[in-house]
Amino acid sequence: MRQFIYTLSLFFVVVSCKTEVTPDAKNIVDKAIEVSGGETYSNSIISFDFRGRHYKATREQGVYQFERVITDSIRTIKDILFNDGFKRFINEEEIKVADSMVPRYSASVNSVHYFSVLPFGLNDAAVNKEYLGEVKIKGKTYYKIKVFFNQEGGGEDFEDVFVYWFDKENYKLDYLAYSYEEGSGIGLRFREAYNERFINGIRFVDYNNYKPEKSITDVFALDSLFVEGKLTLLSKIENENIKVK
Repeated sequence: MRQFIYTLSLFFVVVSCKTEVTPDAKNIVDKAIEVSGGETYSNSIISFDFRGRHYKATREQGVYQFERVITDSIRTIKDILFNDGFKRFINEEEIKVADSMVPRYSASVNSVHYFSVLPFGLNDAAVNKEYLGEVKIKGKTYYKIKVFFNQEGGGEDFEDVFVYWFDKENYKLDYLAYSYEEGSGIGLRFREAYNERFINGIRFVDYNNYKPEKSITDVFALDSLFVEGKLTLLSKIENENIKVK
């Protein structure tokens, strides 16, 4: 009888192991977006200040307009990125922008808006997601997700690779990392979220921005280096005067 019970228990353990389902990257991102703002993102006007520049994002069911305003003592530059293109105004007068500069200006404007509302945007058509497993950071368990982009619709920096860490308990995005091309090769950054606040239903955070102490190219190893204290704090990413309508 004891042998039968032991065999039966072993059977259930084996079946349980075989039927364990690997978490789905899209499902994790879906839940992360939901707890951070959900549908509120899709119909919103968000404005904020970042490093002395003013930003404004208007979204309405897939139609968007991202703005950046730079003001100095003699002029005001307003850049507008929208679904169909890019425009620049100087002192409210539209100017012609060289074709070679449009992708650079567009990427610069888009980058700040992109990071400001993460994880929103991770379900865009050009985004690919891959589940990498669970990791421990500062005593918490995180889902580790790789994000990369299609060339079509992925922007000028479509070859960049991102990694996101979502809290297994509440699905909030607490860490992210990315690789990018720079003149001397591949650059890496790791960001740690802090100063969480909800404004009219949307979650916003600031970031501690780190780089590796030594020259490496493996973006997927940055969480381990962070835990080991082998990253150097470069800067803080802080958005101020956030308003949501």
